[in-house]
Amino acid sequence: MTDLTNYRNIGIFAHVDAGKTTTTERILKLTGKIHKTGEVHDGAATTDFMEQEQERGITIQSAATTCFWKDHRLNIIDTPGHVDFTVEVYRSLKVLDGGVGVFCGSGGVEPQSETNWRYANDSEVARIILVNKLDRMGADFYRVVDQVKKVLGANPLVMTLPIGREDDFVGVVDVLSKQAYVWDDTGLPENFEIVDVPADMVDDLEMYHEQLIETAVEQDDDLMMAYMEGETISTEDIKRCIRKGTIALDFFPTYCGSAFKNKGVQLVLDAVIDYLPSPTEVDAQPLTNEEGEETGEVATVSTDEPLRALAFKIMDDRFGALTFVRIYSGVLNKGDTILNSATGKTERIGRMVEMHADDRNELNSAQAGDIIAIVGMKNVQTGHTLCDQKNPCTLEPMIFPDPVISIAVSPKDKGGSEKMGVALGKMIAEDPSFCVETDQDSGETILKGMGELHLDIKVDILKRTYGVELEVGQPQVAYRETITMPVEDSYTHKKQSGGSGQFGKIDYHIRPGETGSGFTFSSTVVGGNVPKEFFPAIEKGFAGMLEEGPLAGYPVLDVEVELYDGGFHAVDSSAVAFEIAAKGAYRQSMPKAGPQIIEPIMKVDVFTPEDHVGDVIGDLNRRRGMIKDQEPGVTGVRIKADVPLSEMFGYIGHLRTMTSGRGQFSMEFSHYNPCPQNIADVVIAEAKERKEAK
Repeated sequence: MTDLTNYRNIGIFAHVDAGKTTTTERILKLTGKIHKTGEVHDGAATTDFMEQEQERGITIQSAATTCFWKDHRLNIIDTPGHVDFTVEVYRSLKVLDGGVGVFCGSGGVEPQSETNWRYANDSEVARIILVNKLDRMGADFYRVVDQVKKVLGANPLVMTLPIGREDDFVGVVDVLSKQAYVWDDTGLPENFEIVDVPADMVDDLEMYHEQLIETAVEQDDDLMMAYMEGETISTEDIKRCIRKGTIALDFFPTYCGSAFKNKGVQLVLDAVIDYLPSPTEVDAQPLTNEEGEETGEVATVSTDEPLRALAFKIMDDRFGALTFVRIYSGVLNKGDTILNSATGKTERIGRMVEMHADDRNELNSAQAGDIIAIVGMKNVQTGHTLCDQKNPCTLEPMIFPDPVISIAVSPKDKGGSEKMGVALGKMIAEDPSFCVETDQDSGETILKGMGELHLDIKVDILKRTYGVELEVGQPQVAYRETITMPVEDSYTHKKQSGGSGQFGKIDYHIRPGETGSGFTFSSTVVGGNVPKEFFPAIEKGFAGMLEEGPLAGYPVLDVEVELYDGGFHAVDSSAVAFEIAAKGAYRQSMPKAGPQIIEPIMKVDVFTPEDHVGDVIGDLNRRRGMIKDQEPGVTGVRIKADVPLSEMFGYIGHLRTMTSGRGQFSMEFSHYNPCPQNIADVVIAEAKERKEAK
């Protein structure tokens, strides 16, 4: 069995374009995993293997790879930076023990860095920081360190200082060992030499060295006393304290470098081993019951415990379905039969592989601490727990954000429908933040996702990977109709056509119902003027007509019908006659009852930095929104409002523009409200056009 203390499960996360994928490439090259470095801008990076990633130069899905550094095994996940794919970051952080937060030297702490940092805080993942791209124009290491303190509310522990700025950036000074590492111009990571610290940096180095020691010894009372008394603390003791503080999230060791120019990456790799936790040093995963509440038990990371593993990602590739699994405890062997506690079904492990982006190495067994992929599992979804049959358990589930944007799609050719259904099924399994539903009113297929780019890429994948060409349109808003005035009326259905005829007379009230009551039918007929056996037919007649309102043909909500009198014929009256009478009564009376169009109102929750609160509120007011509440927080303000759905299409783009990309929002259906007359007129006119077109 491999020694678990030599494992490091780490993720690399940051804002889009801060250099995560490039950093991953350099690590793979340094550890001998690849021999030729691929560049993101050439579309050749190892972990960006989707066509869409290579073209756009962004990471879309997290990719896993394994490499070795100084006898330690590193399982690395390269995550996307774009806000539309945060679900990939969230689920990766959920199964990792440590992370490397990459910040751009000139861009600093950008909006998506904040979101990812928040996710990492929620998952309590220990991190080190790499301030990257220090060779770029405007790069300033010290400014970024300040931003980490102010914007993220974090405590960066400076471990290296940059030598030179922008084009003159040549290397780094290690604050702890007081050594300077300088690289030559060949761009090769191994071509560096250790030199004396530049004279103009000696004072700064002393100051940061002192800060480093003082922060570190706070983790150990005995060492702190010794330091206060003037004793020299050994490097081993300081490293031990830094490790303890990093794992406790008290501070974050902060490094600088340029991954693209291969400067400073070795020190980051050393820091991963020195300061980030092994699987045995992090808090064990809590176990939950069926309702998702914690039971108080935990999945202790050990090979001696029963098997407990979490499926955190599903990917469909050219070899079939791959289920990415993090094993928390126990051992998993090829051929084992395991239990999926979410479905209660067992599955046999056919093939297990260790992933290197989209290549794989076959495995016969894996153990606690490993991140592997299992080929061809049938009923496993993201967030399911895989466990030993004799010891069923459920690991803490994953909670995914609800989609915020939707588009209507239909296949361009008739044969595409079935292909589209199969493809969408696979894509939903891969990405829990992507949903598909059929609009009951329009019959359209609606795709829902986290943003326009997210859906744009889904449509692109359907076209290229699955060969389904789509027509993409605007989704229809699900308007409804209701009435505003009570009406008392009478209707007689009489038909004579030789033989037995049809006769049914009803006297009734139609009234607006309570909000949310739907349709209610009651009868106060006395004296048997309408026999009781015909009541269900009358109710059925009215209820069937409510599917189509008198104004624009939308379903009608919240109507009460009371039958108070009527008449019947001993021979000609029948259930059918009374049902037809009810339908005629609906057509006759509904236009008199003050019908009106009502529209869906969404409960909208917007997160924005304080600087942009005024803009966001003004924009929501322009969208006919009603502001309900404002809650100030550490990194911004949450604004709650009720806004009509018809005004919310394309909102995510506007919000990101207004807030420099830092705003986020979620929305869910709240209730229906009457439409303003000008909007109702447009809805009615469009409905007429659709009717004529049919």
